Amino acid sequence: MRFNTEKYIMYGLMVGMICGGVVGTWLGEDAVAFGFLGKLFLNALKMIIVPLIIFSMITGVTALGNVKKLGGLGGKTILYYSVTTGMAVVLGIIMVNIIQPGIGFTPETLPAGEGRLPAGEFSFLDVILNMFPPNIVEAAAKTNVMPLIVFSLVLGSVLTTLGDRSKPIIEIIGVLNDTILKIVHLIMLFAPIGVFGLVAGKLGAEGGGEAAWHELAKLSKYMLAVIIGLAVHGVIVLPSILYFLSGRSPLSYFRHVSKALMTAFSTASSSATLPVTLESVQVKAGVSNKTSSFVLPLGATINMDGTALYEAVAAIFIAQLYGIDLSFGAQVTIFLTATLASIGAAGIPEAGLVTMVMVLHAVNLPIEGIGAILAVDWFLDRCRTTVNVWGDTIGCAVIDRRLTTNQPPVDGD
Repeated sequence: MRFNTEKYIMYGLMVGMICGGVVGTWLGEDAVAFGFLGKLFLNALKMIIVPLIIFSMITGVTALGNVKKLGGLGGKTILYYSVTTGMAVVLGIIMVNIIQPGIGFTPETLPAGEGRLPAGEFSFLDVILNMFPPNIVEAAAKTNVMPLIVFSLVLGSVLTTLGDRSKPIIEIIGVLNDTILKIVHLIMLFAPIGVFGLVAGKLGAEGGGEAAWHELAKLSKYMLAVIIGLAVHGVIVLPSILYFLSGRSPLSYFRHVSKALMTAFSTASSSATLPVTLESVQVKAGVSNKTSSFVLPLGATINMDGTALYEAVAAIFIAQLYGIDLSFGAQVTIFLTATLASIGAAGIPEAGLVTMVMVLHAVNLPIEGIGAILAVDWFLDRCRTTVNVWGDTIGCAVIDRRLTTNQPPVDGD
């Protein structure tokens, strides 16, 4: 009987999460010992991020055949990501104003500085300068994704202008890209064990299931605001966009990319999930390689619907904690800052907490307030990362459909 690796990975991820939860709750702090399995899995995925981005982006650009087409693809991609991210932020602001999770907290529950994060200096100019580092090798060594994307776009674009001379290089890069995707498949065979280690280790670090549940209960309304916002965006807004703009069935498409979404929830990293996302969209969902190889790596860096929504909710929640009444203008500032800050958020676990500092600075809210949400952020991080990746995959299908308007939906739905 032929071994079905797809079913093994899919069911294995679910079993790994369940077993990790049971072991983490049962063993408590002792479950931290299993954390190395999760770290090993994450390290394996992160190990191939740099070659994957470089080879997939160059392959995607050169597959266009004409660098002039890059403008249409790039413009549509950025427009889609900007619109959906803005919609997510508006939804988050609406939810937190309706639920008002920060109202009713006693002064004793406010953090007194222990949870303060390094503020640092943030500016949009820094984001632009980060795209053009003085040393691309150093950027690769630090897994600084944005300059790698810019470099790969430029290199791929120039290759398309060199005619027959560039064909051998383009073919070699294409083979290397296929090789990296094969390595991804091998790494995913270890995914169920890695996910088990991630969940068990994290619960152990929180003191076990009882300690984690105690923290969840205290911040239940805040979590509710974030999760409802993410659910509405992920279950209603994004599937509607998929259906009306690409003609695909949301349920069928969800099945195609479910492995990527489960990986996103398990790893809390859209960058670490990128290899699985590419495989799911190209192989299972049937989206063209030239579209997905460009759209998905870019989306893993700049498309953070879930992160932007979370930042808006968290900022207003912190204002409510401290009894600060935000004006309409201040909330507009939060909208703009959260939308733009999410573009600079790295696709790694807890990156949203770093860009949160920028949002709080924009409306003069106390940075210490971040300490109030640290206890539950590990769980919300997984939820918002899943929405981030879901938005990436839907954007890929929509943009691919817009570029091939004369073709029927690939999955036949």
